[in-house]
Amino acid sequence: MRKANKGFTLIELLVVIAIIGLLSTLAVVALNSARQKSRDSKRVADLKQVQTALELYFADENGYPEEAAAVTLGDDDNDVLCDDGFVGATDDCDTIYMGMVPAAPTPADCDDGNDYEYLSADGTTYEISFCLGGTVGDVAAGAHTVSPEGIL
Repeated sequence: MRKANKGFTLIELLVVIAIIGLLSTLAVVALNSARQKSRDSKRVADLKQVQTALELYFADENGYPEEAAAVTLGDDDNDVLCDDGFVGATDDCDTIYMGMVPAAPTPADCDDGNDYEYLSADGTTYEISFCLGGTVGDVAAGAHTVSPEGIL
């Protein structure tokens, strides 16, 4: 009588390893796509929050924070919005409109830059430039600006 061999053949093991490799590759590709969509959604949500804080500032101060040259929102010098405008610390602030101004999520998803750049020459209006790597809602991929009128 012949004894039955127990175990798997080499070909069976290689087929299972190939299937697992293919499935893990597909999962990584899907995860990277989801991460990009998440970063883009965060960018739009961040800028809507900043826009709301700027409207509160405008209601109290009768204008927007004046910045003749573009400043990067969320960096160490511009991470708080208070009655003194965008500042790095709340030491001299009487009213805080946004205690932590968000910085753009990394990594960048487009070549036009990744920062939120705020500009308001005279305080009557403002523009915040940003870039999306993909479409979010009805906002297409690419460079955009936020103003009191909305996302353009």
